This record gives sequence, structure tokens and C-alpha cells, in this order.
Amino acid sequence: MNRTEFVIAIAVILFAAFVLGWFASWLVYRFSRVTVSDVAELEEMAKSLHDAEEQRDEAITYYQYRENELSTQLTQSQAELTAAMDGLREARQEAGELRKYIEKMNA
Repeated sequence: MNRTEFVIAIAVILFAAFVLGWFASWLVYRFSRVTVSDVAELEEMAKSLHDAEEQRDEAITYYQYRENELSTQLTQSQAELTAAMDGLREARQEAGELRKYIEKMNA
């Protein structure tokens, strides 16, 4: 093999490598490109996610409001119960004192 044949063989090999590389690049681009429908689907998914996050935030806000409201009602109910129990205790003491007084007056 002389020098000219060697140069031609190397040129053919390099050209074949270039063509193979270009073809592989074209295949990768062809199979991995993003289509318009894919973009539309991604946008729809992003919109759905955004709506779901807004609903979650609204639900959290509502539940926090409701929890505060129920805590307030519970505190008020406990205060009313305590007042009622104190009143009942005083009424029992007064009834006991009146019973003792009536027994003392009858005796």
C-alpha cells in the first residue's frame, strides 16, 4: 500500500465515521425531540398542578380558620361549664345550709 492509497483509505474511513456519526445524531434528535402535543400536555399538567396547589392552600386556610373557631367555642364552653359547676356547688352548699337551718328550726 503506497502513500496515496493510504490517504484515500483514511479519507474513506473518516468519511464513513462522519456519516455514521451524523446518522446517529439524526436518530437521537428524531426520537428525543419534543412535539407540540408534548408541550401542550406539559402545560396542561402544570396548570392542573397549579390549580391543585391553590385548592390545597384554600383548604389549609379553611381548616386553620375552622380550628381557631372551634378552639374559641371550646374555650367558651369550658368557661360556661366551670361557671355552671361553681354555681351548682354554691347552690348545693346553700341548699345544705338551708336544710340544716330548717332541721334546726324544726328540732
